[in-house]
Parts: sequence; C-alpha cells; structure tokens
Amino acid sequence: MNITNKTILITGGGSGIGFEIARLLSQKGNKVIITGRTEAKLQKAASQLSNVSFIAADITSESDINNLVAHIDKEYGGLDILINNAGQASVFNLGEAVNAYDKAEAEIQANYLSVVRLTEKMLPALKASKEAAVVTVSSIVAFAPGFNLPTYAASKSALHSYTRILRYTLAKTTGIKVFELMPPLVNTELSVEIGGANGIAPAVVAQGLIDGLESDTYELHIGATADIYKLYLHSPEEALNALNQGR
Repeated sequence: MNITNKTILITGGGSGIGFEIARLLSQKGNKVIITGRTEAKLQKAASQLSNVSFIAADITSESDINNLVAHIDKEYGGLDILINNAGQASVFNLGEAVNAYDKAEAEIQANYLSVVRLTEKMLPALKASKEAAVVTVSSIVAFAPGFNLPTYAASKSALHSYTRILRYTLAKTTGIKVFELMPPLVNTELSVEIGGANGIAPAVVAQGLIDGLESDTYELHIGATADIYKLYLHSPEEALNALNQGR
C-alpha cells in the first residue's frame, strides 16, 4: 500500500517501537499522531520529529478513547492508518504466589481488549478513507509463550487470533488492510526486566513494518520470530522449548 500523505495514529508512540515507527512514517510526508498516558513523554517525542502531533490518552479508558476518536475526527477530519502498538507486560513465574490474576487482567485490558475497542471505534473513519489499514503489534510469544511472561503471552495470543479474523472479515466487507507486526525481544523500556538489552533495536522492528506495509505483507515475522514460527509449524513443543532455552 501507499504510505505517504496519510493521517496515522500510533498508540504508545512516545518511546520504543512506537516512536521509531512515528519517525519513519513522518519522514514519508504523513501526518502522524502519537498517543500515550504521559503527556510530557509525548511532547518530548513529538518535538524530535516533523509532522508529528500528540494527544494524551489512556487506551484502557473508554472515556479517553471516546475523546481521542472525537478529537481526531474534529481536528484531522479522518484517519487512514491505525497502529495499535501500546502494551503492558508483567514478568513473573506462574509457580509462585504473585497475583497472576491481577497481572493477567491488566495485560488483557491493555494488550487485547483496548485494541478491540479502539479499532471498532475507528472503523467508521477508516472505512471513509480511500486506502486504509489497521496494524496490531503482537509478539513472538503468540507462537510460543515465554516462561517469565505467561499472561503477557496469553494476551498476545488473543491479539494474534483477533487480528487474523479481523483481516479475514475486513477483506470480505471493506478495503481495509490488516497487518500484524510480530517482533522478538526488543530493546525497549518495556523489556528491561527480561533482558531487553540483548534484544534487537526498535528501529529494526519499525523498518520491518514499513517494508511490510509497502509490500502488502500482512503477517510480519521480525528477526527470531521467523525461526520460531517455522519451528512452531513443525512442532509447537519444540518451539516452546527453543524459546525458553536455559530456563
């Protein structure tokens, strides 16, 4: 698809993968809007880029999402690409007493349910676009759950399933394209607890998305995700063991 002269919303755009996606898309002459909970972080991020504005919003809050959708309609007159990038992760072991339910509830809300709600509320604007797309950012753990990210992996598996059926449905009823970005471990603030310093750079993931959008490659297996996916097709158990090697 063409990714110039578009109006694009990126959740979690103040840092990490979201920021790098905003940087690359802003360089292509798009109007990029980044959103997140922390206004100061968004302001700092937007100040480093061209053609980027920001709106502070908590994607897990229905009222914030309603205000975000209304603001975009009023101030920008529509939307062409929605990039659901924001997420939350908890590092823990299911074999310990760690309030797994509370962690899972927060992750499911941030990583899955908020995406469902925002995407549904943005669909009217996307349907009005001449060429529109939805992007979800899931993870390698959608194929093989990580030992220390058990409920995060479950939330990303749910997102993966949702993305597949959203793509199938919209392909039959609209012209909206649906992409899924599936990175491995990435060196971001979110991944510090799980050794993110050993992960790939967020700029590599962002470039993978750009390439995928331009080539209409709908499921993007970045870096090690491609290897785990191949192993998963052969044996889900081997993929699980490979991802958790050394645990």
